[in-house]
Amino acid sequence: MKYEVFVTADAEDDLEDIYTYLAEYRTVEEAEYVKGKLLDVIDQLERFPNRGTHPADLMDIGSLVFREVFFKPYRIIYRVLEKRVYIYVVTDGRRNVRSLLAERLLR
Repeated sequence: MKYEVFVTADAEDDLEDIYTYLAEYRTVEEAEYVKGKLLDVIDQLERFPNRGTHPADLMDIGSLVFREVFFKPYRIIYRVLEKRVYIYVVTDGRRNVRSLLAERLLR
């Protein structure tokens, strides 16, 4: 059974920021490739929503409601509610993301 996948406005902005950065500092082709791969990973959550692990950043503070999947070095952080998947964050995993996660996911 397929789940519905919803990408939040913040996550949409994240995808566009990644694309813009790569297009400016690398190449448009790399930006297209990375964005396409990230969207592929997001699309796979329709069929396999529980495949991701719990983010260590959030487990440290006792939160087990969110999951993450990767297209390295990027992290996609999401939550499964009933038959829906909500994408909250798409970010470079090399960044210190604890404050970003706390701001977006725990408000």
